[in-house]
Amino acid sequence: MSEPSELTHARSRGALARWLPLAGWLAQYDRQSLGRDLLAAVIVSVMLVPQALAYALLAGLPAQVGLYASMLPLVLYALFGTSSTLAVGPVAIISLMTASAIAGMSGADGGALSTPEMLAAALLLALISGAMLVAMGLLRLGALVNFISHPVISGFMTASGVLIIASQLGPMSGLRLSGGNLLEMGESWLSLPQGAGVHWPTLALGLGCWAALTLARRHLKQGLMALGMRESSAGMLCKTTPILAVILSSLLAWGLRLGEQGMALVGSVPGGLPTLSLPSLVSNDWSGLLVSALLISVVGFVESLALAQTLAARRRQRIDPDKELIALGLSNMGAGVSGGMPISGGLSRSVVNFDAGAATPLAGAFTAIGILLASLWLTDWLAWLPRATLAAIIIVATSSLIDLAAIRRTFRYSKGDGAALMITLIITLVQGVESGIIVGILVSLGLYLKRTSQPHSALVGRVPGSEHFRNVERHEVETDPELAILRIDESLYFANARYLEDTVLALVAQQPSLRHLVLACQAVNLIDASALESLEVINERLTAAGVSLHLSEVKGPVMDRLKRSELPVNLGGEIYLSTFDAWQALSIHGSHCGQCCARDGVSQTAAAG
Repeated sequence: MSEPSELTHARSRGALARWLPLAGWLAQYDRQSLGRDLLAAVIVSVMLVPQALAYALLAGLPAQVGLYASMLPLVLYALFGTSSTLAVGPVAIISLMTASAIAGMSGADGGALSTPEMLAAALLLALISGAMLVAMGLLRLGALVNFISHPVISGFMTASGVLIIASQLGPMSGLRLSGGNLLEMGESWLSLPQGAGVHWPTLALGLGCWAALTLARRHLKQGLMALGMRESSAGMLCKTTPILAVILSSLLAWGLRLGEQGMALVGSVPGGLPTLSLPSLVSNDWSGLLVSALLISVVGFVESLALAQTLAARRRQRIDPDKELIALGLSNMGAGVSGGMPISGGLSRSVVNFDAGAATPLAGAFTAIGILLASLWLTDWLAWLPRATLAAIIIVATSSLIDLAAIRRTFRYSKGDGAALMITLIITLVQGVESGIIVGILVSLGLYLKRTSQPHSALVGRVPGSEHFRNVERHEVETDPELAILRIDESLYFANARYLEDTVLALVAQQPSLRHLVLACQAVNLIDASALESLEVINERLTAAGVSLHLSEVKGPVMDRLKRSELPVNLGGEIYLSTFDAWQALSIHGSHCGQCCARDGVSQTAAAG
């Protein structure tokens, strides 16, 4: 083959890999990778079956919807995803948000949604959220995730964990409770009819499963290791204990006919494959799903990306946020056309997938095959599964979301971020997940605007015998009554431009002997048009007052933009490469040998930008 032909093929493979990451690593796929992926798929499949059923019920949907959401979406992520270990599928928070979105809708007759209408709503929700994710990926908006601060996410996660656990107290005790927040759940409990008490066999089974799963999570690994089992094997075996709880409780319900005694069971689960079709529009207010779909998209992506990047860092791999948007979007769209529900990356399953040694995203495709086999052969037995067992599985899995220590840590570090966390947490608990995340994002953006609209600045002086400059209020430094050096610790843009004017003019008013003012710009990464106009105003007013305005430490990209304006030409002083150069040229303590000749208002030392 000729060299140009090889180059053409290489370019073709590279172009294909940009849109289909599978093409980038499939050529190196070998028998060892296949073995690792198959092993991981078997273990994750065992975990995913009970979780898929539980999270479907948490969303208020038939149990089989969770299984359907664990087939085609996993295959699509294997084709388009960039993480070798992220295990997508139904997760607790997205299931809770799905339930909240569906609960806020009305049926075609204006009343409550029927089961077919709820299912259609979930399918459409997955389809819309998936389309939004794909659109964001094509527009390369992966960086938008940075607009949601970690305290907001932490508060939202903790509150969601509390809501999920509270929502499972009904199935655990045999009570019929409902509501999307703590207030509604409390009202539902208070409005129970007389005689609707706890079903004690259900409570006993639920508490028994919860206790067994909790003890297994905390102590089983150490016990198995004490018996001689390897740490990795013991850890993975502990992750599969929920399937043991499913098997034993199902056998108990079957043998004792607990369903006939009032215990709620999963009931008939249709076997076989889901049918591929677009969701039907059977409700009057589908537009109400748009906001819910957007929030589910954002929260699901944030959770998945953080998890994928954490696991990838351990293997020194790279995750492409924009490609992840497309992969998760297509996976959700796949759920929407295959009878599923909105999905995301699952924490516990992804960690198990990683620990089991999954080599490529194909582990997810093999997991989908495992779920398919379970749907074909195990559905008859799943009918005997008590809902209390699934509630216990959800409670144990969700408890890891609650991080009360984060509240104390965040408040100790930053009261503003602590307030954002608490506001998000409280609103989520009392108003629901959608209100909580919306308010949290708004509070986060508000705090950002507040901080950057009043940028920190410091009057600095020279550390004796050095070229370093520090805050005069924190260090013993040299100063000059005729020279003030003001360090600006934030980029300059429309929100803080006026604040800079006020700060500079106040400084000049406090120092009548001032002849030179230097703005040290080492922390300034941007000067927008509004800030440029403010600098021009500051220059004019200082010139009128007999004070020369100088700049120092201006970064190259910022300098490039300033040169396209009239500021360097009209500047009363000069632009210096370093603050030390300005000190030498302007201070009575300086040697004055560093005085530079200005060209077009820009000193030669600053010519390099």
